[in-house]
Amino acid sequence: MWGVIPAAGKGTRIQPLAFSKELLPVGSRLGGTVQRPCAVSEYLVERMILGGADKVCFVIAPGKSDIMEYYGEGYSSATIAYVVQRNAVGLCDAIFRAHPLIARDESVLVGLPDTVWFPKDALRDLPEDVLSFLLFPVAQPQFFDAVLLEDDSDSAPAIQRPASARVLQIKVKQPDPGTNWIWGAFKMPGSVFHELRALWLGRDRADEYIGTLINAYLAAGGEARGFRLGHSYVDVGTLQGYRSAMGLLTTADDGESAMHEPAITPPVHSTFTVEDGSR
Repeated sequence: MWGVIPAAGKGTRIQPLAFSKELLPVGSRLGGTVQRPCAVSEYLVERMILGGADKVCFVIAPGKSDIMEYYGEGYSSATIAYVVQRNAVGLCDAIFRAHPLIARDESVLVGLPDTVWFPKDALRDLPEDVLSFLLFPVAQPQFFDAVLLEDDSDSAPAIQRPASARVLQIKVKQPDPGTNWIWGAFKMPGSVFHELRALWLGRDRADEYIGTLINAYLAAGGEARGFRLGHSYVDVGTLQGYRSAMGLLTTADDGESAMHEPAITPPVHSTFTVEDGSR
């Protein structure tokens, strides 16, 4: 299973930084018996591995070689590969840069490297035979891609509805989207990944956001399901989000101190020196 991580963005909302935003230290991890800083993107890599990924592809910009230096050839049990997106022209373009690596009979996970969310093993519960979105409740869904499900018109409280339902539409940063559930990551068969890329190419690569492409996919008869399995989600791409993430990481979903995350082995052959913060 592949994990695809679009990491070519400039991170303008949290600049200036002296390094790629995906390496922003957020919380800490145990390196042997020593507490060490943890890059924000490590949380996603860990969650992808827990979800079944044994290969991870970072899509990076030409000037973001520090990500390669940090992760090297692998992280825990996963092999790391890198693909370059020369120009930052949108999330769809970034995701589909990984297409030469992905076979139609493999599964694919996609997530955002500047987010922290719980539960950390939620990707494991998504099916592999259909495009499926991992959903999280947020207070201000208008700032995200809100996912409207088939049962959202039900008058019953969301907590009483089934964990999953058919996706009707994705509301991309729209006011009053009709739901407070947003997608934080998604999984699909490799065949669907290539179908989506073909649709994107057929639409003259006009879709910048994945949400508008998914809406076209659904309108053409495609199927997607949303899974209300998440309970905490923070976008670390702003200073306010960074502060919120630090607060979230003081308590974990399993009652342990989240400042000890990730629990799996750190990068292999990393050249990032955590003792003094130099590279």
